Amino acid sequence: MRKRTGAATIKDVAELAGVSIGTASRVINRKQTVKPAIRAKVLEAIESLGYRPNAIAQSMRRQSTQMVGCIIREINLPTLADFVRAAHDVLDEAGFSLLISNSEGLVDRERELIERLEGQQTDGILFGPYTPIDEKYEAFLRQVEAPLVLVDRDQPEWADCVMADHASGVYEATKHLLSLGHRKILLLTGNDTIYPARERIKGYRRAFEEMNIPINEEMICAMGFGSMEGFRMTSSFLAADDRPTAILSGGIDMLAGVLRAVRVRNMEVPRDLSIVAVGDSDLAQLYCSPISVVKWDQSDVGETAARLLLERIQSSGSEARKRVLLPTEYVARSSVASPPKG
Repeated sequence: MRKRTGAATIKDVAELAGVSIGTASRVINRKQTVKPAIRAKVLEAIESLGYRPNAIAQSMRRQSTQMVGCIIREINLPTLADFVRAAHDVLDEAGFSLLISNSEGLVDRERELIERLEGQQTDGILFGPYTPIDEKYEAFLRQVEAPLVLVDRDQPEWADCVMADHASGVYEATKHLLSLGHRKILLLTGNDTIYPARERIKGYRRAFEEMNIPINEEMICAMGFGSMEGFRMTSSFLAADDRPTAILSGGIDMLAGVLRAVRVRNMEVPRDLSIVAVGDSDLAQLYCSPISVVKWDQSDVGETAARLLLERIQSSGSEARKRVLLPTEYVARSSVASPPKG
């Protein structure tokens, strides 16, 4: 073979492997119409020459960038690490790269990121809109050409989605608290126009109704999912004369704020107050009284969402919307006890 100068080309690979350029191209582009022995020769030549395909040229030929976007609210939430890792592994195995972006829970930021991913010609987008989907937002999403898979959201109705069964988990947690004698159970969660909050409220109500116990509507506080909201809402309710005897912390990063407010008032868990968190975490497990939780498998969510998106990318687009509901589990720990006397 002639002496090569500069970076290796596909022609160099074909010559070294003793195949045509077309055959080398089919191996590089992962086509299945190449015999195993020939594929092995081409792969050996690629390794020997240190050949790296031109990603831009490949994407133009395939009409695909082999890249998927993932928009999450807070990129630094440890509880989402399992979700991202599982989605990455599924996509990586299929030859796709995962591009992660942080929306900060702002609707304008969400739209900006989606437009940017569209401009980069990503093959699909995973995201869970943090803001309600009004008519204007839905009209914007309908214009997005890349397939969308919603994570823990059920709107818009025409998009594929993967969700946790929040209603069942919160129902079990509330029922356990009621069985211990609690009646003043504070539910803290996000805006009830968003799927997780709406389902948690549904599960909470169901437990009271099945046990024929009146609901104090003031104990349902649907204002936000974050740590700061947890701190402000908990502080306000604990300062009241008729304060709650138990709190359901309905946001995956809310628990830290709730516990900080409890500590400020020198209260002890569960002596003075029982606590259940939605979403497991190191904080919940390692707190001095390990916190009871409603948990689900974030890896399962990530893997399912990624596979659903790959199916949509590879489909004709005419298939009906797919809706996957994953189970939740209530795990009782030592943060829950009977309400304090008096």
